[in-house]
Amino acid sequence: MAEDGLRIGGLSSGLAVILNGEDGTENSSKTRLVSYCDDFCHQSVERTLEYVFGLPNKSICPLNIPVDSNFIRSIIKNEFSNFHVNLGSLIRNMNGLCIYDNGCGPNVVVLEDISICGDIRIIKPPLLVESIARFSSARANACVWKGKWMYEVILETSGIQQLGWVTLSCPFTDHKGVGDAEDSYAFDGRREKKWNKEAESYGQSWVVGDVIGCCIDLDCDQISFYRNGISLGVAFHEIRKIGPECGYYPAISLSQGERCELNFGSRPFKYPIEGYLPIQSPSSVTLFATQLLRCLSRLLDMQSLGRDEHYSIEKLRRLKTLVSFEELFDTVSHGICEEFFHLLETDAGSVEYIGWGPFLSLMMEVFRVQAPHDYSSLDKAVDVFLKFEGSHLLFEHLINALSCGCKTRSLVLTECPFSGSYSYLALACHILRREELMVLWWKSSDFEFLFEGFLSQKSPNKQDLECLMPSVWWPGSCEDVSHESGMILTTTALSKAIDKIEEKHRDLCRLVIQFIPPLTPPQLPGSVFRTFVQNLLLKKRGADHNVLPPGVSSNSVLVSLFTVILHFLSEGFGMRDICGWLKSCEMVDLNIGFLHRGGQRSFPMYLFLKNDPHRTDISRLGGSFSHLLNSNPSNSEEAEVIRWEEGCMDDEETRVTHSTRQKPCCCSSSSYDDFTRISKDPIRYTAKSSPGHCNHIPERSAHVAAECSAGSLTDEIVDKPSSSDQSESEFSIRPVQHVVIVPRENDVSSAMLQEEELLDALLLLYHIGLAPNFKQASYYMSHQSQSISVLDETDKQIREGTCSEQLKRLKEARNCYREEVIDSVRHCTWYRISLFSQWKQRGMYAMCMWIVQLLLVLSKVDSLFFYIPEFYLETLVDCFHVLRKSDPPFVAPAIFVKQGLASFVTFVVVHFNDPRISSADLKDLLLQSISVLIQYKEYLAAFESNEAAIHILPTALISAFDQRSWIPVTNILLRLCRGSGFGSSKHGESSSSVVFQRLLREACINDKDLFSAFLNRLFNTLSWTMTEFSVSMREMQEKFQVYIG
Repeated sequence: MAEDGLRIGGLSSGLAVILNGEDGTENSSKTRLVSYCDDFCHQSVERTLEYVFGLPNKSICPLNIPVDSNFIRSIIKNEFSNFHVNLGSLIRNMNGLCIYDNGCGPNVVVLEDISICGDIRIIKPPLLVESIARFSSARANACVWKGKWMYEVILETSGIQQLGWVTLSCPFTDHKGVGDAEDSYAFDGRREKKWNKEAESYGQSWVVGDVIGCCIDLDCDQISFYRNGISLGVAFHEIRKIGPECGYYPAISLSQGERCELNFGSRPFKYPIEGYLPIQSPSSVTLFATQLLRCLSRLLDMQSLGRDEHYSIEKLRRLKTLVSFEELFDTVSHGICEEFFHLLETDAGSVEYIGWGPFLSLMMEVFRVQAPHDYSSLDKAVDVFLKFEGSHLLFEHLINALSCGCKTRSLVLTECPFSGSYSYLALACHILRREELMVLWWKSSDFEFLFEGFLSQKSPNKQDLECLMPSVWWPGSCEDVSHESGMILTTTALSKAIDKIEEKHRDLCRLVIQFIPPLTPPQLPGSVFRTFVQNLLLKKRGADHNVLPPGVSSNSVLVSLFTVILHFLSEGFGMRDICGWLKSCEMVDLNIGFLHRGGQRSFPMYLFLKNDPHRTDISRLGGSFSHLLNSNPSNSEEAEVIRWEEGCMDDEETRVTHSTRQKPCCCSSSSYDDFTRISKDPIRYTAKSSPGHCNHIPERSAHVAAECSAGSLTDEIVDKPSSSDQSESEFSIRPVQHVVIVPRENDVSSAMLQEEELLDALLLLYHIGLAPNFKQASYYMSHQSQSISVLDETDKQIREGTCSEQLKRLKEARNCYREEVIDSVRHCTWYRISLFSQWKQRGMYAMCMWIVQLLLVLSKVDSLFFYIPEFYLETLVDCFHVLRKSDPPFVAPAIFVKQGLASFVTFVVVHFNDPRISSADLKDLLLQSISVLIQYKEYLAAFESNEAAIHILPTALISAFDQRSWIPVTNILLRLCRGSGFGSSKHGESSSSVVFQRLLREACINDKDLFSAFLNRLFNTLSWTMTEFSVSMREMQEKFQVYIG
């Protein structure tokens, strides 16, 4: 691939050019060194300098003067003089290209302002653009009419974009753009079409982070496109010849909210296509600067080899002139860098290209793409450059290039586990440990944008999955048996690669959390991370709308940040110095994750009550924030913290907490024991449609077997009574003596980053980032089961078939079904690897436990319950069902609720008809959860043993039978009463409940008014239903009569 090896940055020129040129026969730095001199430590200073500068043997005469930086610079000027003089001849022929000055400098290619139709905004200079209007188009200020040319487009979004080439005769309007005229040609990967007046199928679907190469060959009159360096084929043949200076312009058309970054050659191409030239040529100093960096690389090689081969200190430093190696290194490196930065000063415009190209390649080569990394050599290289003032701009471009690389780098199976964005992240994490470079990054205007880039992960499309999973197997398949072992090896390798990337995401976030910005007044640790998370969520909150807001972040950023915070809260921060200042870590065992701590829990009310512009637009259970401020003002409660004992809202007889002898599923030692027995089978598939039941308990983290702590609750303040107008029997099952509200601590303490604050962000990240992904995963898992069933049925028909024509059709259909199954299996496997790893399921289970207990506690205080954000409830319900239906399963259904989430049953039963919840959709969501759960005997048993369900559910169901909810309530009543009375028993009675049948009967007998009102609504509804049915039947009959008449 184009990004392999030293080309990790996908560089079209730079260090790789030199390596492939004069050093093309040398395979590695160590090989070059040993082949030049078997033991450099025995060589003279002259021979060493000859090696460093790539000079012929004995070309440097014996030295009679001290070696200093001036001497080194004289060698560079003398020996490289011919190279320097001939730089102009190395610049390619500009024939066939015309660049019009747009005010940005000569030979600089940008989008031409006067060509823009619609509204295109520059998100990040120079060429990261976004369409603000419904449809926007623009072309560059350069055209070509002869030769072979290309430019690249990095996709920041993956919607409708038309990328290609146009002539000046092609008009741009609000509805027509690139590809909509005769001499206009475009590719749109969202619709997999090529456009030239009319659309035709072409190419592959694209994803965020793809690099699209747009190539035009005017010698053969062809236009072609490349996706990540892979040809999509010739898109257009026999394009019209156009005369000089009236040629084809690079051009783009974007739908609203679509973003992309254009590269005409100001930076090295990620995937240069052989024979094609960039529209904008690199600076004339680039090759000379690359040569100097190559010399520095050889010098670093010498030091690295000496360290790797464990040379003795005396032998390593023994040179003919008795100059120590450290002194020689410092002198030579300083001289090279002096000349290097002097060269950059002569052409400031070259810094970007060199920073993204040769400099990035040097750092990657020194650091080593694959582990083990050479941290010592990298530190030495960074030290050398940081001695010069001009290095800051160079490192800014390096950080930009690393962030961009995380967006564009795909996973490659043969590189696992150190694949994808890993190498970029590992290098970034190491250099950003230096406060100087961290401050440099933080001060940049693009800090948050670059941070998002580091957290990006590129998702695969169908063709990418084929490369990642060449062997596909599923239970019952007729595929070769070897495919099963190949599939297991593949998924294991990919899982390890994702683990490595996620580990580096955590390392980077820890660095940002620990970073204290140099501001006055002094900031607390975590302030930078908090601001980043707040701004990210604020920007992304409009993602629920059909039209994305400007600058909205990639979904992969939200997923990565969710994963980071979930790991911090579930598995711990992993660094004592973080927990040393983190407010919630005081007086607790630092080895226990926040979500798994037993005993006393607390939650700051300001997260709900503060009039913060970041949060005021979030819908609350009681309505909008502005409405609640008028109808239910929070008064002084913003400065309070609510505290409770874990499990205080559960029945004492069945209570399961982190402090009880019986541990929750997420911390049960039996879960770990069960996992160790099945860990050899990392792939699980549901061959047939299933109700989402789980068969066994898979992995959980080994270090948490005894990860539960106890705590005591101080009853220093009396309970705050509920102001609800609901009766105690209806909405209050457990007494509230274990819940207290206390004043918040001082402002300095509350300004510290709190784990509860991270939990709040975690829930919103799930709501806007993870929930859509789990929905998509559920679709593919369902589709997989259906496809396998169809394939099995087709195989059965083929075995039973006798007619040759029928067998032919069945076999053709089978090939299509088989491809559908294979595609579904690949997608399901990808989702299992990326979303359903066992530590994530464990963390989400504990998150559900934490949140449902918080909601139950807050439901006792109306003034607080009203202000709970709706996404708390939505995330709880969605996450609960995701875990319930997960494949592989987290735990068996028999203990899924019983051993940790009994509170969930209590919550849905108590609140599905709670008038304090203003949203009817939310109440429907709770009602639907009841309807789904009681279908299965394991979950029905949890309802039958739940005190709240026994006392509230029968009456609540009868009361909820109204014009809006009568259908789901009817379904629940039918399931509970199946096999009794008018219910049919022919289709099984697994969900019928003798317990609830008795309770329903008693409720009707004991409350005649309630029963009478229910019967009235029941027969009114029946009458309305029959009337509607008869009207529909009459209409059908009339239409039938018209049809036959």
